[in-house]
Parts: sequence; structure tokens; C-alpha cells
Amino acid sequence: MATEGGPNIHPMEQFVVKPLFGGHELNWYTPTNVTLWMGIAVLVAVTLLIIGTRRRAIVPTRSQLLAEGLYGFVYKMIEDINGKAGLKYFPYIFTLFTFILISNTLGLVPYSFTTTSQAAVTVVLALAVFLTVTTIGLVKNGVGFLKVFWITSAPLPLRPILAIIEIISYFVRPVSHSIRLMGNMMAGHAVIKVFAGFAGVLGLFSFFPIIAIMAVLGLELIVVFIQAYVFTILTVIYMNDALHPGGH
Repeated sequence: MATEGGPNIHPMEQFVVKPLFGGHELNWYTPTNVTLWMGIAVLVAVTLLIIGTRRRAIVPTRSQLLAEGLYGFVYKMIEDINGKAGLKYFPYIFTLFTFILISNTLGLVPYSFTTTSQAAVTVVLALAVFLTVTTIGLVKNGVGFLKVFWITSAPLPLRPILAIIEIISYFVRPVSHSIRLMGNMMAGHAVIKVFAGFAGVLGLFSFFPIIAIMAVLGLELIVVFIQAYVFTILTVIYMNDALHPGGH
């Protein structure tokens, strides 16, 4: 709450989920600002990856260069960690990386909405990764997938204790995977909102918070990529457990 005469700054208002067509009641089927900006993220991805690369020119356009750069980046990440066996799952991992990166970046557009700041989005993404990895591990390895919990490089008396720790850690993955992305997206945007609020009330001295906004915004441009990268590389590492259980 703002004190009387003080700046009226509410940095968390930008994360409020609102119905698109009026009203206040939210149901699972209600179109919201989250729905809108997730749809925009998909349209941007389609435009960049399909329409922007349709000509496949020898001298690439900027959109083709960007799309090919993202493609090669994720491809090499998977190949380096999972080997050739992991490339089978490249479409899923590349789609995940692209969606998160574009959603993060769109959140920096004025009057937009950062969908990856919502637990409903990040938890679904993290649970999808968890279930996909677990299913692949069980289908490919059967009971052998349980080797992922058995640290053969540890002394035998410690292995049962470490197995319990590994099991707990494995099932906590969706929580840490989702909260990391959501928390980092919320934190940076909240700081920008605070500085923007100060800029609106300082009058002639507003250039100080404006400079701070520019600095934080520059940092956020790096963070949006890093968080997409972190979420994706953790997915690739988890996938490696499914493909090569017991490879500690």
C-alpha cells in the first residue's frame, strides 16, 4: 500500500490474470490475457520458423538467420549431452525452447503480459517434461530405468541412503524446474515496474530511474535467453537420465 502523498506503485499488478471479455469470474475455459499472449507467442514462433525460412535462401534473411541460429544452438546442445540418440526428441525440445524464449521476450513489450511468470504455465511445462522423460525412461529401459536412483560409483553402504535422496530429488524436479523460470521472470519485471513508478513521480529527476530502467531492461534481455536456456538444458539433462540410466 502506498503512503499518503507517496508514489502509487503496484509492481505485482502486471501479473494479475484477467478475463479478455470482461467479468471477474475465472474458469478453466475462460479466455484470459494469459491465453492471448500464449497465442501471440505461438504466432510469432510460426512466423519466425516457418514463414521466415520458407525461401531457404543461400544468403539468409535476418529471420532465416535467427531461426537457423536457434535450430543449430538447440541441436548442438542435445547432441553434446545426449548423443545421436537424443536427436530423436529434438522437435519437442526445440519447440519448448522456442516457446519459452519468445514468451519471455514478449513480456518485455510495453502493455504485454509475461505468461512464463504464471505458475499455471511453468508447472504445466515442467510436468510435461517430467512425464515425458519418465515415460521414455520406462519404455526404453523397463525396470532398468531404476538404475538412475542407484549410484554405483558410491561406496556400497552409502548407496541405499543416496537412493532415497535421488528418489526425493527426482520427484522434486517439476517444482524446482517450474519455480526457477517463474521466479526469475517475475523478479525482473517487478523491478522494472518499481523504477517506472518512481520515474513518474520524480519530475525533473526522473532520468535517474529511467537510466536504472534501461540498465535492468538490458539485463532482462539477457535473462530471458538464459532462463529459456536453463529450462531447456535441464530438460536435456533429464532426458539423458532416461536414455542412459545409471550413467552417474
